[in-house]
Amino acid sequence: MSTQTQPASASNIVDPMTNEALTKTQQPGIYQRVQTSWRSFCTLKDLTPEQVDSFMKSYVIYDLDWKNEKQMIEVLGPNYQQEVGRCLSDYYGVLNHLCAIGELEKMYVPPIMNPEFGIMGNQLLYEELIIEELQLLANAKVLDIGCGRGRVAAHMTDMTGAKVSGLNIDKDQIASAIAFNELMKHDNTFVRRDMNDQPWPFEDEEFDGFYQIQAFSLCKDLDQTCRELYRVLKPGARLSLLDWVSLDAYNPEDAHHRDLMREVKPIIGAVGTPTPQSMVESLEQAGFRMVRHYQPSHEGIQAPLLERAKTYFFTARWLMHNLVYWKVLPAHLGTLFNRLNQGADSFIEADRSKLITTCYHWVAEKPASSNGAPAKTASPASSSSDTDGKQTDTPPSSDESIAGTQRGLSK
Repeated sequence: MSTQTQPASASNIVDPMTNEALTKTQQPGIYQRVQTSWRSFCTLKDLTPEQVDSFMKSYVIYDLDWKNEKQMIEVLGPNYQQEVGRCLSDYYGVLNHLCAIGELEKMYVPPIMNPEFGIMGNQLLYEELIIEELQLLANAKVLDIGCGRGRVAAHMTDMTGAKVSGLNIDKDQIASAIAFNELMKHDNTFVRRDMNDQPWPFEDEEFDGFYQIQAFSLCKDLDQTCRELYRVLKPGARLSLLDWVSLDAYNPEDAHHRDLMREVKPIIGAVGTPTPQSMVESLEQAGFRMVRHYQPSHEGIQAPLLERAKTYFFTARWLMHNLVYWKVLPAHLGTLFNRLNQGADSFIEADRSKLITTCYHWVAEKPASSNGAPAKTASPASSSSDTDGKQTDTPPSSDESIAGTQRGLSK
């Protein structure tokens, strides 16, 4: 019998489109957070000059865009896809530790599901929205692209009993996901791979559901990636996406808008610049049926959470600079925290102006098989009364697949 995360007391948080109640699971304790922050701090302190230099140079890709192949080749050479993968590995190998010092171990600022909660509380609520929308049956298999340290996958397994397969380009995050998987006694599997290296190492119609959180802006070919998703998902399976987009208010002819965009992309790690509709088109062209797409965050912005993160990391930067000045810490820590904080004010301004968001949300479904088999029905643990609808504005390529230990799951 497994020990599952127990829901907190009932809250008044609801799915913003169905008005169904969501619960809020237990957040990590202070001891666990201090341990995580300390481990990441020690890793950053011991980085080699080569690792720091590679991290700083990796930012070159955020001045580029997949759509401009000519510029990609001019800057990175003919093997630009592999060069982007290498830069991403160098970038996330350091960034994940910088984020884990604060509240961003999961590497994303969530939509504001409840203004009374902070970053971690809203992450949990958003992840429970994913669970509601995927409508998973018992013993489901779920795919997570850009799985990071596997904490979202663990939450998915705790809440539903699903077995999650995670894919990520960064070996450090994969190692952390595997270690956490073993600690939690889950049966999840994690693979180190660039998601642009396709086909993925999965069988046709292998998965009952899919989710990704702020990873698809790194897709070289969104149309092809959606076709690959269609291949690996079973008929009737749903997918849930949360990602960065430029919104209707963004004007590429406006110099200030362009400056904001140029400063925002490095801080969020975006190479591509999708729009809500471009994602819809890629999904529908691949064969998916749209269920809904909308901006789930309270008042359509993330700024209060972004400002919270800014306060924390600006304070951390001030502390690092003082400790570096007194030669208590190595100089590269000041360099890293300077780079991390660049663009924070532009990010907040662009979000408040609704030029961009990093939390646009799409739900789609692979139609039931052509033999007329009905679509699946939701299990009691993940039921949802979704109706069709939408709301608009308002590299290493080699696999390192390691499974965790088996655990029995109560349903």
